[in-house]
Amino acid sequence: MTVMTPPARPRVPLRSRPAALLALASSLLLHRLPLRHRVAVLRPLGRARYAEAARLGERYDAVLAVVPRSWPGRIACTEIAVATVLACALAGRRADLVYGARFLPDAAHAWVEVPGAAAGRDVGDAGDRPWTPVARFPERVNPA
Repeated sequence: MTVMTPPARPRVPLRSRPAALLALASSLLLHRLPLRHRVAVLRPLGRARYAEAARLGERYDAVLAVVPRSWPGRIACTEIAVATVLACALAGRRADLVYGARFLPDAAHAWVEVPGAAAGRDVGDAGDRPWTPVARFPERVNPA
């Protein structure tokens, strides 16, 4: 199993930390639920407009900045990616949670994407062995 460790704690403005902290706390609570319930929570977020690429990176960095140095449970790529999606939603924007996989060695990873940009995808040795997207949430909503 490959363990994905986030890069060094980024420096972000203090004004972006409260939303990131709320999003991370919500993400940790959501991860106590089964996957189908987490998907149900993310589904309504698919109606918003996508976040700008620069803002996605800022929100991802803000979430990384508020991750506690010591925590009795898991805070890894999935929890950070869901928190980033929720931080974008708090700003009225959308980002997609993407689950991916690769072979040799087998590994799974989660990251966040908007059209033209991704956050959290290229960590570790992803340059040599890229991730293949397997699932994306929220699903794209077709306007009626």
